[in-house]
Parts: sequence; C-alpha cells; structure tokens
Amino acid sequence: MSIKECGHHDDDDRRTLLRRIIAATAFIFLILLTIFLIWIILRPTKPHFIIQDATIYTFNISSPNSSPFPIPNTLTLTMQITLSTHNPNKRIGIYYQKLHVYGSYKNQQISLPTSLPDTYQGHKDFTIWSPFIYGVGVPIAPFTLSSMQQDQNNGMVLVNIKINGRVKWKVGTWISGRYHLFVNCPAYVRFGGDRNNGAGVVAPAVKFQLLQKCKVDV
Repeated sequence: MSIKECGHHDDDDRRTLLRRIIAATAFIFLILLTIFLIWIILRPTKPHFIIQDATIYTFNISSPNSSPFPIPNTLTLTMQITLSTHNPNKRIGIYYQKLHVYGSYKNQQISLPTSLPDTYQGHKDFTIWSPFIYGVGVPIAPFTLSSMQQDQNNGMVLVNIKINGRVKWKVGTWISGRYHLFVNCPAYVRFGGDRNNGAGVVAPAVKFQLLQKCKVDV
C-alpha cells in the first residue's frame, strides 16, 4: 500500500514540476515576444556619423639614420577633428559609452586612443565632438612607410579616423543591453610646399573641410 502512495506522490510532483516549467517557458517567451514586437515596430536605426573637418598640426615621418643603432621608422601626428553624430530615430534615444577615437593608416594604428565623453542623444538629436588625436614617435613598418611616403609625394594621405565603443538604446523607461559600435571615417590629408625633403612636415594648423560620411557598424 505504501508503495502505491509513493508512486502517486511522484506523479503529482512530476506534474507540478512540468506545469512550472511550462509556465516559466511561456512567461519568458511572452517577454521575448514583447521585446521583439517593440523592436520591429520602432525599427531602431544606427546613428549617422560625419567627419566635418580636420586640423593638422604635425605630420612628421622620421626614417632610420646611418648610425650603428638606427632608430626605426616613426610617425609623429597631431591633429584635431570635428565629428558630428545624428540620431535618426523618432522614438529611440541612444547612450554612447566608452568611446575611443584614434587614427589609422592602412589598418595600422598611428595614434593613441582618445576618450570621448559618455553621452545621451535624444530623438533626432545631433552631437558634436572635437577631440585631439596624438601619436608621438609611433613605429611604422617599412612597407607602410614606403606607401605613406608615396602618398605624401602625391600630395595626399588617407588617414582613417576610427571610433570604438558601446551604445545602448532607450525606449521610454526601458534601456537595452550594450552593443558594440565601430565607426570608420576617411580623412584625406593634403600636403603642400616641399614634399621631397623626407621630413613630411605639414605647415602649422592646416585645416581641411571634409564633410565626409562615415561607415557605422552596430
């Protein structure tokens, strides 16, 4: 008799557990479905970035000398850029967090990363940053140096301004998890005067109006 009672209780426990699992699964499904429907209805659009201008203070290339212990090829870069970002969404705000901007040439980083302030961007809002980008004595690979000098002799060097960071979406009081943000902005640096002296010096404070759209990945 006791064996039958144990079997009956085991069946009840299994049914209770099964009902709880089904209820929890249904609850999670409803939450995910709600988030998905909100996402589809609002259709969040990634922000738009534009590099408006760039002011070049220093762009110096140093080649190895003939000493017994020659220094490697190096680049010293100082520039200030103006970045504009636009939130195209009507109902979604954007949080920008842990943004870092740096210069790159042919996928080689040529400056230290500069931090941008954490920012909230409301619906249809614009935000402008004007960070300085520095690179002092940055080692340059020989094949990169050759390409950079050739571009320089042709009068123009393409420096890519890149931004790495995180974004969050805000809908009402709901805030999403963090998403990785990567922005790539082409900036064409033009040279004048004597470009064949090997130094690659740009005249002080040369400002270029760019108005170049950036590629944005979220």
